Amino acid sequence: MDVEKMQEVKEEIMNAVLEEFQDKGLKFTMDDIARHVGMSKKTLYEIFRDKDTLFDEMVAHTFSKIKEEERKVLDNPELSIVEKIRKIMIVLPGRYENLNVKQIALLEQKYPKVYRQIQKRLESDWEPTIALLREGMEAGQIRRISIPVLKAMLEGTIGQFFSTDVLSGETVSYAQALEDMMDIIMHGIEA
Repeated sequence: MDVEKMQEVKEEIMNAVLEEFQDKGLKFTMDDIARHVGMSKKTLYEIFRDKDTLFDEMVAHTFSKIKEEERKVLDNPELSIVEKIRKIMIVLPGRYENLNVKQIALLEQKYPKVYRQIQKRLESDWEPTIALLREGMEAGQIRRISIPVLKAMLEGTIGQFFSTDVLSGETVSYAQALEDMMDIIMHGIEA
């Protein structure tokens, strides 16, 4: 299989993983994925040796998609600096807006290596966001803030969404929770 065809197959598999994860959580099987994409389980195992490898690839794939969306925000000349800041901090690829964060919390128990990889990704590659925040402060469009404190607040909040059931009893989606978080950060709690 050539490289381009392999990328297409992997993309199809990643889409299947996302859908199965949304439907069944961590209980989906390699059989489910193979059936979903219409390939034999043997072929799937030739591409991904096990479910751990599949999850590792899914995390890399997800964050690659997030970076693509970040780039679109940064390159959009129609957005103000403030709009870019708001969007870039909570950017999600469209297919991930209804992510079941309760299932991500379960990753910590059943797939701790994958969960640590998610945490590491959330804590890294802040350079474009930090540059945008500095640009906003220099332009006087946002007030001067401690970037490390803001970064810690965002990481802590997102970590709480993933590692606790804070959203499970609510009727709010993960995407809406991110929007609410940014609204509070951007406008505070004053009436």
